[in-house]
Amino acid sequence: MDTQQPDKENKKILDRTITTRQLIFMIFVVLCLTPWMSPPMALLLGLIVAQFIGHPFLHLNQKATSTLLQVSVVGLGFGMNVSSALQAGRQGLVFTIFSIAGTLALGILLGKLFKIERKTSYLIAAGTAICGGSAIAAISPIIDAEEKQISVALGTIFILNAVALFIFPAIGHALHLSETQFGLWCALAIHDTSSVVGAASKYGPHALEVATTVKLARALWIIPVALFTTVLFKSNANKIKIPYFIAFFIIAMLLNTYVPAIHAIAFYCTAIGKTGLTLTLFLIGAGLSRKVLTSVGFKPMIQGVILWIVISSTALWAVYSLA
Repeated sequence: MDTQQPDKENKKILDRTITTRQLIFMIFVVLCLTPWMSPPMALLLGLIVAQFIGHPFLHLNQKATSTLLQVSVVGLGFGMNVSSALQAGRQGLVFTIFSIAGTLALGILLGKLFKIERKTSYLIAAGTAICGGSAIAAISPIIDAEEKQISVALGTIFILNAVALFIFPAIGHALHLSETQFGLWCALAIHDTSSVVGAASKYGPHALEVATTVKLARALWIIPVALFTTVLFKSNANKIKIPYFIAFFIIAMLLNTYVPAIHAIAFYCTAIGKTGLTLTLFLIGAGLSRKVLTSVGFKPMIQGVILWIVISSTALWAVYSLA
């Protein structure tokens, strides 16, 4: 009796299933490149895909989202003015310094209070304090974090990002926040750059400019926080990753402000940046599988939620002082 025949048939069925999943996934990717797909809807679509068909290219997702986000942010720089960006950066500087220090301190305290594994707790605190997944990716090698610890921290941050992308614009409109106030609030209170830009882009062009500038200025704090981490965990400072793409964002702003000839292509660069951001959010959502969602655990999620509520409410109070 040929026992290999059923195995061959099963393999053919599996291959057809994988091919079908890949085809459906690519159709959704193309849909995210159209003007009909907004950033929040792209994230929601990605979440649906993750739960029902799965991400067929999951092993490439982290690298793809990181690269695509960086390219998209640089593209958005071609739609921004240096003077406005500097003003927004000055407004957010004091808030940034106090919120980062306070969030890290509170995160470490909550980790000890809830008896959460030290590295996991610190990654959640760093991700909340600075710029979500980017901060976690930068801090992880410094503290020699394990894959499980990184996954729990990323899962916590991205779940809260998904919630923020939908509720922040609604709260902003309900409280009649100006675009400047909303942009500042987003940059201070939403963890990941992708969700900050996604929420601000729905609120208005000036909100997008303020939010992007303040968030990227905040991202530069990865360097001093990473240095602090090497001391706290007695690690090697050579493992620090510097976010060089921010320099390209600044160059794009300078070109758009001081080189009139660039205006002929600036619109297209900005459009590419916005489309790339939409696709980035779809890929982030598609990476939040049931396994990721259930791996987070109760205590780390509670820590993340408390940190988020504290920084969101404090930042909201702070931006009201600008009224």
